[in-house]
Amino acid sequence: MTASNAYRLRPSRRLTSLRACSLGLAIGLLAAASTAGAATPPATPSAPATVAAKPQAGAPVAITNIDFRRGEDGAGRLIVRFDGTGAAPDLRNLGSSVVVDVGNADIPSTLQRSLNVADFATPVQRVDARPSGKGTQLVLNTSGAFESMAYQTGNEYVVEISPRSGQAAMGASGNAAGAVASAAAKVASTSAKSYGGRPVTFNFQDVPVRTVLQLIAEESNLNIVASDTVQGNVTLRLINVPWDQALDIVLRAKGLDKRREGGVVWVAPQPELAKFEQDKEDARIAIENREDLTTDYIQINYHNAGAIFKALTEAKGIGNSGSGGGGGMNQQENSFLSPRGRIVADERTNTLMISDIPKKIAQMRELIAVIDRPVDQVLIEGRIVIATDSFARDLGARFGVSGIRTGDRTQVIGGNIGDNDDVINGRPRELPSGLNINLPAGGFTTGTPGAIAYTLLGANFQLDVELSALQEEGRGEVISNPRLVTTNQREAVIKQGREVGYLTVTAQGTGGAALPTVQFKEALLELKVVPTITSDNRVFLSLNVKKDEVLRFIDLGDFGQVPELARREINTAVLVEDGQTVVIGGVYEFTDRSSVSKVPYLGDIPFLGNLFKKKGRSKEKAELLIFVTPKVLRVAPPAPMARAP
Repeated sequence: MTASNAYRLRPSRRLTSLRACSLGLAIGLLAAASTAGAATPPATPSAPATVAAKPQAGAPVAITNIDFRRGEDGAGRLIVRFDGTGAAPDLRNLGSSVVVDVGNADIPSTLQRSLNVADFATPVQRVDARPSGKGTQLVLNTSGAFESMAYQTGNEYVVEISPRSGQAAMGASGNAAGAVASAAAKVASTSAKSYGGRPVTFNFQDVPVRTVLQLIAEESNLNIVASDTVQGNVTLRLINVPWDQALDIVLRAKGLDKRREGGVVWVAPQPELAKFEQDKEDARIAIENREDLTTDYIQINYHNAGAIFKALTEAKGIGNSGSGGGGGMNQQENSFLSPRGRIVADERTNTLMISDIPKKIAQMRELIAVIDRPVDQVLIEGRIVIATDSFARDLGARFGVSGIRTGDRTQVIGGNIGDNDDVINGRPRELPSGLNINLPAGGFTTGTPGAIAYTLLGANFQLDVELSALQEEGRGEVISNPRLVTTNQREAVIKQGREVGYLTVTAQGTGGAALPTVQFKEALLELKVVPTITSDNRVFLSLNVKKDEVLRFIDLGDFGQVPELARREINTAVLVEDGQTVVIGGVYEFTDRSSVSKVPYLGDIPFLGNLFKKKGRSKEKAELLIFVTPKVLRVAPPAPMARAP
């Protein structure tokens, strides 16, 4: 009975003890919570989350290297390496400087120096490393608005000073290297990854990575799943950093990576994620390799089946042109067909026959739907204008004086010695003929000039005066208007003209007879063009325009005549608006000639000097203009949008 009562009392005593312990634990928790609440002010909704762990000094270490680099987003990155773990750095912002105190780290004399890093085009201009008390102090002098953060992994401590959002990276402006670095910083800042998470502040010293991931999950409201292989500790000091950027920094510091599906983020080492994705891809390929093949026929309407077949089979990594094994598997996604796929072109019916898995056949149909569609056409209208303007004028005179006097001394005046001899030698006694001045109009003009003559006769005297003049004016315009229609990016040629025949002579062997041969030379109006329609409704034209003309034939005596051609040609490329007329070339020629033929001294006498000289003047103008007008003829429907597989 006693034993029985004793056993009954034990449960009640045990319960009383448990209640007392619970009451003590509750009192302790309440005291700790009240102390923490008094030390930490309540957080407002707009304030960033703050999690801090006071750094604790570890065993003394030594600094082995100080390195400075430029980050991808224009940030300055200071990397401090220690000879072991246990360093306790403390970072603080002091005006325009960032100070890092490492109380338990020694710095050798070789590293106690100032580094000028202005040429890196980051907010950091200079880094000073010096001993401070029993430790080391690093001072980063900055310029402009900046944001600072730091993290530690293993025996490395990294401080990143990045330009504040909207601020360009600062750099040296007094030299060419600084200007180039500033330009590079602007490019890098535009392409840097943007973060939009809620700002957080972390200050940890040697904290497990899994704990940091748990805190980030609480701040981001994400479900973060960490692999069992995620291990190790990390030291962080991040101030007002978006949580998604903080997550990337932690992952980068520990060689981790993430994959996100919806609201769940999987964190694992990079090799593990790569192996998982490779295994997943290999499994997908293995399933496709066991999938049954189907055959489909695709009718080609606006293209050539042989040309499409050649383009598909000559592409790098095509399924039916590679070998099997691992290499073929790796190239599968880069090919149009799977390794087991086949394609055949029937040129008679313009059809493609494809045998492959249904997924690849669907992709081929989408691809061919983009390629096989009508092509827009272009109407090219050219106009070649040749305008000529000529002016020629000739003024001339013929003047003759003749006379005879007989007696004891015979005197004769004539235009030449021969007539004078006839008179002196007793031949027919007539007045000698001939002109003393014979400068009629002609030379620049080709017509018959107008003339007026005056003759004065006496018994033994004769005076002849003749004035001639001619003026010619000519204007001409030749217009050629070739037109042609061609499809986009297809060369088109139009020609009009004639072939002019001429003889060439070749010798038959040594000392043989000459053998004439007839050859022909083209004198054509030719327009050759390759149009390309751009996406902004303009036309890029590659043009070659010719306008040949036969000027005259050169007489070669027994060998006939050969033609002399006037060639006009332009070869150019031009970008023109649809329907716009543009002058692609022009040549302007101007010739001004004048001449005077006169008798010395007599031709310089005022007024009367015109009887002893001939004057000519000619002016010729020629202008060549080439106009081109392209017009797009839309016949192709909009290209279908390609869907992602």
